[in-house]
Amino acid sequence: MKGCPLPGGYAARCGISKQETAMGMNESVARIGMDVHRTFSKVTARDAQQRIVWRQRLEHRERADLRRRLARWPTSTPVVLEGSFGWSWLADELSRAELDPHLASSRKVAQWRDLHGLAKSNRTDADLLSLLGCEPPRLWEVWLPPPAVRQQREWLRYRMTLVQLQTGLKNRVHAILHRHGLFPEVVKLFGGRGRRWLQQLAGRRDEALPASACEALKGYLQLLDHLRLQIARVTRTFRRQVQADPSALRLCTLPGVKWILGYTLWAEIGRIERFPSARHLVSYSLLAPRAHDSGEDDDGPPQGRHVGHYGRRTLKWAYIEAAHGAVYKSPALRAWFDAYTHGGRQNRNRGYIGVARRLCQCSYVIWKKELDYQEEPSPRPGRRRRGRRRTRPVKGQPADAMVAAARG
Repeated sequence: MKGCPLPGGYAARCGISKQETAMGMNESVARIGMDVHRTFSKVTARDAQQRIVWRQRLEHRERADLRRRLARWPTSTPVVLEGSFGWSWLADELSRAELDPHLASSRKVAQWRDLHGLAKSNRTDADLLSLLGCEPPRLWEVWLPPPAVRQQREWLRYRMTLVQLQTGLKNRVHAILHRHGLFPEVVKLFGGRGRRWLQQLAGRRDEALPASACEALKGYLQLLDHLRLQIARVTRTFRRQVQADPSALRLCTLPGVKWILGYTLWAEIGRIERFPSARHLVSYSLLAPRAHDSGEDDDGPPQGRHVGHYGRRTLKWAYIEAAHGAVYKSPALRAWFDAYTHGGRQNRNRGYIGVARRLCQCSYVIWKKELDYQEEPSPRPGRRRRGRRRTRPVKGQPADAMVAAARG
């Protein structure tokens, strides 16, 4: 077998000689499929005629040996990985070896396996993934975010985890008070006055609050102080990153969107160029209503309409959270919300989803065209805005007299 050429820099860094490079490799390898697990991966390589060239098992614990084996693969070869948990570091290793990693939807791979009536196994999954590159319409492929976007999302997940821990600790404090029949004397228990009241309560030991409850309450308050410092530190990091990027700053001009939600939208969307239209972004954000109709056609509204289930749930939460604030800050969105919900009396939740969908469409436009949000849309170039003639509500006649009435 004739060995495939390797980049001298990468092969030298991995300590691979020319003899090792030429051993066991074939130039006919056209695509590779990897079934990724936590400690190992099953690999299948195929040629241009879809014939299996070789199969391998890669161990993840030995990183140096993994890099040596990746360096023996033909460069620029497409490698399809299943989008399961833990694919990111392996995709980075493939990129360092000058390979071409692609990410496949695990749900679609499972459906394709069921369609062929195959039993699930590591070898079968690797064989199927190696065949995906032959499909002309790449319906199986999902976006592989670059390392910069993954770092932004890592910061976001970190803050979300801290906030969840803070909420859990607050619930623990409320549970202690509830178990012992204590009622706070302030409205905001974790505000300034509420924290002073909790500190005094944790410092005393009487029949109302035993020693064990006092120690637990004191420990929860110390953990809350530490979590607040961590959350404030991450929030300052969010603000610095948003201020350094013009696209993130434009997202903050949306009504109801500030630093936290602006960073969330910026990190979860990643790259606006991957969405052909605003409709695709709305569907990705799980804000597009879908209908599951069956049977006879009906002229009425579609039955069974609901938002999607497969997409970025964090984006859905962020847009709906912003919609609650946008209803009170934007007159145009407030007018639409009142018209849809009959003044907030009906379908309030669906009204907020509709406002969130409009915010999603606006975010696509302002990011794509590099514009700030405007309450009134700017006129199209070359078109004069014509004033509308006011009419009477009953007869449809102009409210202002076109000809002055003659005085008798």
